[in-house]
Amino acid sequence: MERTNAQPHVAIVGGGISGLAAAFFLRDEAVRVTVLEGSPRLGGKLSVSEIGGVAVDEGAEALLVTRPEGIALIAEAGLDDQRTVPGPTSSAIWTLGALRPLPGRQFMGVPSDMAELAKSGVLSDEGVARASQDLELPATARDGDVPVAEYVGARLGEEVVDRLVDPLLGGVYAGRSAELSFDATLPALAAASRKHRSLAEAARSLLPPPAPASPGLARAQAPGPAQAPGTRAGGSVFTTLAGGLGMLPAYLAKASGAEVRTAAMARELAPAGSGWRLTLGSKAAPEQLDADAVILAIPARPAGRLLADVPGMSAAVTAFSEISYASMAIVTLAYPRSAFPGPGLAALGWSGYLVPAVDGRVVKAATFSTVKWPHLAGATASGSDPLEIVRCSVGRIGEEALLQRADDDLAALAAAELAAATGVGGAPAASRVTRWGGALPQYTVGHLDRVAKIRAAVAAQPGLAVCGAAYDGVGIPACVATARAATSQVMAFLAARPSGR
Repeated sequence: MERTNAQPHVAIVGGGISGLAAAFFLRDEAVRVTVLEGSPRLGGKLSVSEIGGVAVDEGAEALLVTRPEGIALIAEAGLDDQRTVPGPTSSAIWTLGALRPLPGRQFMGVPSDMAELAKSGVLSDEGVARASQDLELPATARDGDVPVAEYVGARLGEEVVDRLVDPLLGGVYAGRSAELSFDATLPALAAASRKHRSLAEAARSLLPPPAPASPGLARAQAPGPAQAPGTRAGGSVFTTLAGGLGMLPAYLAKASGAEVRTAAMARELAPAGSGWRLTLGSKAAPEQLDADAVILAIPARPAGRLLADVPGMSAAVTAFSEISYASMAIVTLAYPRSAFPGPGLAALGWSGYLVPAVDGRVVKAATFSTVKWPHLAGATASGSDPLEIVRCSVGRIGEEALLQRADDDLAALAAAELAAATGVGGAPAASRVTRWGGALPQYTVGHLDRVAKIRAAVAAQPGLAVCGAAYDGVGIPACVATARAATSQVMAFLAARPSGR
């Protein structure tokens, strides 16, 4: 659609996946769209670059297919033919001195089958016995929101929290289960737990039925003892793009038809007539941009700062300020396949592993990229020895001092721990350290109430909307869903305005 200056103007502050998705959703509307990104590049936490000559994501590497918003966006952007899925692999827990399978029949670390829990070896005998008490304990009272660790620990014991639930949540939020909200981070389980006395029974109600004990395809597709957190009966719940998810932002920006500006930091936002006025750039050389509607697709605290002087937003500004963020880094290591014992990483039988914080390791999770993603396998940097690529996630909330170490130090620490876990010999052929400062919002106790206050205050402001990871989920589909809702909100406002305004 050809856009003109006579059309209503929508300004989107933030050029990450949420802001670019919002711009894309407005592509066929009779509006002019400007995307303002404060940093020098688009994409937010999506970025891809080469290591050892192989294009590998530096940030988010996959999205859920169980929520339709992400794959629908990819299809609308014309990239559906580039989607790919993981191979039939499993995840491990590196704890108690060995790589051990995630227990079968678990939901985000909460076991539903105590025999499978015992078989995994992730817990001590005492830990398994304590977890089994959940089946007999009376209902645990829960008045309002509580920390994940408090409720799960009361039902299943501290070992389940420390060695299963905490590492799984740490991989998603870089947070700690003692602080994260049960209702906000595990909403399905929290709801099910109100219907079942036993938390194991609540978890069981959310899992597909166990496969029949007979040979054939049904057994091959059933979740087994070492089932990864991203698999389900019938296949993986994850997908990615063959060129990396980091290619998606540029496609969305181009397809949106919006004016996209980088290094355009929004410093102030104020009502102006029937619309809004944004102040960009430095105080020495400010630039003003007027818009009929504004979508804030930026983290919570910067959003709160922009809204600080807007009348009626004080409760929302306070709620924004209460959403903290965790920083992290991704250390990507490339090795010749011959550096691993046996015929490479695939011989280990895992697509990666999680590490409980109680084990005191630097790396909280490792993904064997060339095992998990078959399209990456077989790449060679030189000669005929294929590369094995591993992504190591470093940094939980409260570990900012660790993340201040030099790139070489972080890469060396990650390589040393990988060697201890897998037996890989020698130094990596290439390494890359990508730092994500303030990357992951923390859904701490009371998060849902904070979001409700923000949305109520924003809804009362004509032509204002918010979207992003701070609200309903940190994954790409959740962010895309908030972008769709934000565009619907501003378009409803523009359509309802008296003509000529």
